[in-house]
Amino acid sequence: MEATGKNYGYIEWLSAEEMHEASLQWMSELKFIRDEQRFLNDLVASYTPQLADQKVFKESQEIIGAISKSEKEVIEFMKRVKSHLNLLEIMVNDVDELKMEKAYIETHWELSSEIKKYSNEYRELKTALFHLVARVKKMNKRLLN
Repeated sequence: MEATGKNYGYIEWLSAEEMHEASLQWMSELKFIRDEQRFLNDLVASYTPQLADQKVFKESQEIIGAISKSEKEVIEFMKRVKSHLNLLEIMVNDVDELKMEKAYIETHWELSSEIKKYSNEYRELKTALFHLVARVKKMNKRLLN
């Protein structure tokens, strides 16, 4: 039997402070990913001629395209988390705004889920690029010997 609908029950127990800390952690992780993407771009630039080789060109194109897409996504996530942090006031003010508080909690859960998914996909992308570069380096060693 499959559950239908969204279940946000466990998030409702998080305090405003816990959601704030989680949001700050997301922002830190996203900034790190952004810095790492700059490194990946430098890595790709360093191996451009080898990545253009017919044997790996299609795979290189796919990975480089995915990195580019990932760069745009991380910027969007950073904007969303910043906005989410700015709206935290809804949770800590003394006014009972139940609908807005519930919407904030739901947004928090959705962001948590989306960032986790993005982070996992990014890690797979990074691994794929490292494997490709390692393969290209081995191909070049064979050619030089």
